[in-house]
Parts: sequence; structure tokens; C-alpha cells
Amino acid sequence: MITINGNAAPVNEIAARYTSGGIESSCVRALAQSGARYDYPSVNVLDFELAMRREIVNSAARLLRSGLRFEVFRDSYCNMRYWVRTMDGGFDLRPGAQPSAAVRDIYQNGTAYGTECATAMQIVYFGALIAVVGDAAFDRAFSGISLMNWHKLTRALAETGSMRQFPDYLAGDRRYFANPDVNLLTPEWQGENVIDMGDGSYYGHGVGRLSGGEIIANLNQNRRPASQRGAYLMQSAGRPDFVKLYQMFGR
Repeated sequence: MITINGNAAPVNEIAARYTSGGIESSCVRALAQSGARYDYPSVNVLDFELAMRREIVNSAARLLRSGLRFEVFRDSYCNMRYWVRTMDGGFDLRPGAQPSAAVRDIYQNGTAYGTECATAMQIVYFGALIAVVGDAAFDRAFSGISLMNWHKLTRALAETGSMRQFPDYLAGDRRYFANPDVNLLTPEWQGENVIDMGDGSYYGHGVGRLSGGEIIANLNQNRRPASQRGAYLMQSAGRPDFVKLYQMFGR
């Protein structure tokens, strides 16, 4: 159920503004049909969330095509024109570099970068924000960027680093496939951060765009001998605080 400022939302009217079967329309229908209540302070906030979910999916698809390589942190690398590689394998925005241009370079020049899957998720979020709010607003909000793991998340996206249970899971959510009995010789296969692409597939850096079953099969190939526990999709998600982001940008 969707409510706007406490009142039932005109779901058909909202959904009709979007392409039938598209990310926005599908998300509106899923929220409306849910047994949970989703209350938005205004329809503009809902529209902002829908735009972000669409662009998270689009950004994940673009990052997949970019040529970005998978590397563990000790072997990571980046385009030094825009980024400074830190001792722990993360990337800090180079002083004087334009934040939006630095993020866009990853999408356009992906073979110059190598990192692991948590970093890729952050790149996806930044790419989506640029697409929704534009370069100027993004640059004002993110004058400094650090890309690495969930410990270096910008405060604006802090919620994406915490996995929580939700009544429903939607396109654009960050999900996690866990591999509890990972082979100690391949610790990078302990799990896979992914973006729900909204069509039954998931984008994960290093594995590509696959079904849940295919990702589980890949993880299961990297389990300890005689393991009795298989990989699985956790029933939780990392999700931006869309209301907070709207307050930062949407107006």
C-alpha cells in the first residue's frame, strides 16, 4: 500500500506516467500490492525514489559494459588522472579533480580500473546520482570521494552499507549472496554484492549479470571440501535513504 502524506496514493495515475513494464511502473505496482504500508511525504519524493531505482539499474548495466576489472584490494588500480590509490587499496578523489568527471571516467575508461565488488556498488550509486541530479549538484555535494568498502561510505549513502530486512525487495536494491563455507584459498568468494536488476537477474562485479541460481552455482564452486552449507541469497538489502537524498537534491 502506498500513501502520500497519510492518504491513499492514486496508484493508477502515478503508474500511468511511466512506461508500462518499466522499472518505475513495476516498482509502483509492487509497492501498491504489498501488505506493508509505504508512506511518502509527497509524490515528488516517490518520483525521486523511482528515478533513482531506474538509474541504479541503468548504472549497473553501464558499469558491466565499462570493462572495469575485478581485483582484490591489494592489487587494485585506478586512473591516476582522477584518483589517488591509497595504501589499503581504495581510491581517493585527486585534489582538483571534478567529482562527476572522475566517476564518469570509470564508466568510460573502465579498463584503467580494477577493484572488488563493494567498491563497484558505490560506483553504481554515484553514477545513478549523477544521472538523476546532474553534474553541478553532484559536485557540490561530493567535493571529496573515497571509494573502497562500506567503512569509507559517504554519509549521504551510509544506509547502503547496512543490510536490513524489508517487507519487499525491488529493482535497484543492493542484495548479498553469502557463501558461509568459502574455501580459505579463495576468500574473495565469501559472497557477492549485487544490484537487483528488476527482471530476475542481478549484477555483481566480477560475475556479471546472472540469475540468482547462476550466482549461487558460482559461489558453490568455491566452498570448502565436504561443506554441507551452500551459498544463498540473504533476505535483506542495503537501500539508500531516498527521503534524505531527496532533501539534499530533489527540490
